[in-house]
Amino acid sequence: MIAAESIGFSAGGRVLLADITLTLVPGAVLAVIGPNGAGKSTLLRLLAGELRPSRGNITLDSVPLSAMAPLALARRRAVVAQSAALAFPMRVQEVVGLGRLPWHGSRAAVRDDAATGAALHRVGIAHLARRQYQTLSGGERQRVQLARAFAQLDGAARPAALLLDEPTASLDVAHAAALLRALRALAAEGIAVLAVMHDLNEAHFVADRVLVLSEGRPVALGPPEEALAPTLLAPVYGLPFQALPDGGLLPEYGAIPGRGFAPPGPTPPGG
Repeated sequence: MIAAESIGFSAGGRVLLADITLTLVPGAVLAVIGPNGAGKSTLLRLLAGELRPSRGNITLDSVPLSAMAPLALARRRAVVAQSAALAFPMRVQEVVGLGRLPWHGSRAAVRDDAATGAALHRVGIAHLARRQYQTLSGGERQRVQLARAFAQLDGAARPAALLLDEPTASLDVAHAAALLRALRALAAEGIAVLAVMHDLNEAHFVADRVLVLSEGRPVALGPPEEALAPTLLAPVYGLPFQALPDGGLLPEYGAIPGRGFAPPGPTPPGG
């Protein structure tokens, strides 16, 4: 599958990533976490083939990503960015159908309508199919983009990969949970999933492995119970964490000024 070996990336005279080695495993979810500016989105763009590493190699089934034709790559991996804007009006069903563009002219094109419909149902937005994309909320748009990626991977040769950049950022708790379950179901079908995340508890819930980045360098790569250890995360984020009995994490924010302060009552007569 997609493998990165000792990759690094520099831009504007700054080293944004260094010494990253990982492999996306078919059937498993890898969560990438770290503070703002840690290099998470840059790593995703490198693994997607949108950027070339300044050093090291990235391959898909031992073939360098840089040597793959864009169409061939699009038939093996899909990407869901943090946001996606459209320059002209489109209905939700049409946006999801854009995921089928890599398959035009191939035998798999006969599945275009079925794949689009299945993706809409899978993400729970079939009721939005006729809505204009521009009228949707941010969370609804994110679910549409996820459905587009699902449609793109329908019929893809295995192994295939789905790369997501902060997929739950615009979602409420219920829809975030549904999305995470959808990612687990997709992984169960043999897809390799990588998700850049900020919520550590969501990463603990969905991931088989967690990569922790700090200042562009890997701090840990392993199962959630190891990579999300409070003693490891504290120096990365600059605050302590408390481990919960169910394996979750609670950041210790410290004292909150003004919390518990009672406003003065009415001034007594003659006061």
